[in-house]
Amino acid sequence: MPELPEVETVVRGLQRVLPGRRIVEVRLGKTDFIEDPAALGQHLPGRQIASVRRTGKFIVLDLVGMNRDAQQFTLLIHLGMTGQIVTCAAAAPIAPHTHVFFALDDGREMRYTDIRRFGQMRILTVETRDAELGKLGLDPLEATEDEFVAKFLGRRARLKALLLDQRVLRGMGNIYTDESLFRARIHPKRLGANLSSDELHKLHRAVREVLTEAIRLRGSSISDYVDADGQRGEFQLRHRVYQREGKKCLRCGAAIQRAIVAGRSSYFCPKCQREPRAQSSRRAKRKRA
Repeated sequence: MPELPEVETVVRGLQRVLPGRRIVEVRLGKTDFIEDPAALGQHLPGRQIASVRRTGKFIVLDLVGMNRDAQQFTLLIHLGMTGQIVTCAAAAPIAPHTHVFFALDDGREMRYTDIRRFGQMRILTVETRDAELGKLGLDPLEATEDEFVAKFLGRRARLKALLLDQRVLRGMGNIYTDESLFRARIHPKRLGANLSSDELHKLHRAVREVLTEAIRLRGSSISDYVDADGQRGEFQLRHRVYQREGKKCLRCGAAIQRAIVAGRSSYFCPKCQREPRAQSSRRAKRKRA
C-alpha cells in the first residue's frame, strides 16, 4: 500500500502540472470505490484546481469555481493498495483498469487506475474536509521532537501498533515503520510507555531520516506503485529489513526475522533490535516446561 513517501512523490508530480488547470469533463468506468459517483460529474466540471497537497496518505485537490461566490469543494483520493494517478496526453494509450478520467483544459488528462479497487475517492465541502482530515494525527515530517515524544509517552500499546495508528502519526505504514525501528535499534514489540526519552528522540530522528530518504528516491515500488509520471521508485533497493526475512542484517550479519506484531508482518534484526525482556522470559519458561 502506498505510504507517506509514495503519496508525497505522487503529489509533487501533480503539483507541477495541475494547479491552475480547469477540469472540463469527468468520465467514469467502475465506481465502487467512489463514495458518490454522480457528485463528481455534477460538481467538478468547470472548476479550477487551486492546489494539490498531501495529508497523511490522502491526496487532496482543492477546487474553486470560476465565480467568486461558487461553493468550494475538495477531491479526496486514497490510493488503497494498487491505485495509481498519472497525467498524460488525452490521446495516450489507456492502461487496463483505468476507471476515472479527468479531462483538463490544456488537452491533458489525469487518470486514476486501480486493479483491486481498494482505493477511495470522495468529493467534500470545505467543512466536511476539515472534519475528516482533523481526525488524523501528527505529520511525522512536521512534528517537533517534543510533539512526537508526547504522542508515545505512557502509551501501553506496542510501538508497531502506535506507529501504524493514523490517529497518532498520519502517513506511516508497514514499510517505513519497520525501516525506522531498525534504524533506531528498537524492537517492534516494545511498549510506548517503556521507551526512554532518549529512545523516543532517536526514533523521531530515524522516522524523519527514513521518510526523507524515501521521498528523495521517489518511494518504494514493491508491487504496483508508480509516480505521477508512471515511473517506479528506488527506495526498495535501500530496504534494510522490510521483506528481507532470512537475509543477513546489513549492520551486524544476523539473520533478519519476521513476526506478527499488531496484526501485521514485522521485519527486524534480533541482535540489533532486542526483544523486550518480558517476552523473552515467557518464551524461555515455555521451553523449560
